[in-house]
Amino acid sequence: MAKHIILETKENVGVITLNRPEKLNAWNTEMRNEIIAALTDFNADAAIGAIIMTGAGERAFCAGQDLEEAHGFDPARVNEWMSEWENYYAVLRGLSKPLVMALNGTAAGSAFQVALLGDIRVGHAGSRMGQPEINAGIPSVTGPWIMQQMLGLSRTIELTLTGRMMEAEECHRIGLIHHLVAADQVMPKALQIARDLAAKPPVAMRLDKQRFCEMSESGFHEAISAGRRIQIEAYSTGEPARMMEEFFRKRGRSIA
Repeated sequence: MAKHIILETKENVGVITLNRPEKLNAWNTEMRNEIIAALTDFNADAAIGAIIMTGAGERAFCAGQDLEEAHGFDPARVNEWMSEWENYYAVLRGLSKPLVMALNGTAAGSAFQVALLGDIRVGHAGSRMGQPEINAGIPSVTGPWIMQQMLGLSRTIELTLTGRMMEAEECHRIGLIHHLVAADQVMPKALQIARDLAAKPPVAMRLDKQRFCEMSESGFHEAISAGRRIQIEAYSTGEPARMMEEFFRKRGRSIA
């Protein structure tokens, strides 16, 4: 039984709810493994035609990586860590069924990246998105690879180096959020879209998604390889740990 996510089936739509609201749904390795298993099971279920991912609570879809876990990483852990992300992203990219992201709040860092790996995104006025990893001393590699495909290099550079979070209106204007609705309509709209997509011819859907994956496959593997090299260098300097300690100090918390 899953500990960090809630699984539901709404007719022919599988729903995954990230369920760590006290942590703004930030994920750790255990939670990501639960999500991977759920995605894999829904994708293999002939009764499921589409999948929705959302977050518990009203504040965040997901705050990205749980910094309490990442703080203790060292260069020896980075290779294993990047392999975990490679597997997570490969599962998301390889789904044969459409994935709708119901953005009930903030999607930051790796959660921003995962949201962009979905097919359709629904949000509301509080659905902020961005790549603030630089503020935690973590260089961004997979994030810019995904953003460049969506936004082009100029805006990717600006978002990566400033670490700023975009408000929902900007996300909608530049095409990252496809549907901007009232907060209480995010899930109903996501369900409507998921059901419409589930009704499409399944072979054509599978082949279209397969081709989208193929179009960016070489870039995906290059980004993962670069991530290993760059994160090892970053964590070897100790800068990520120092910046995360400062982050928690400002919030009156400590990490062992």
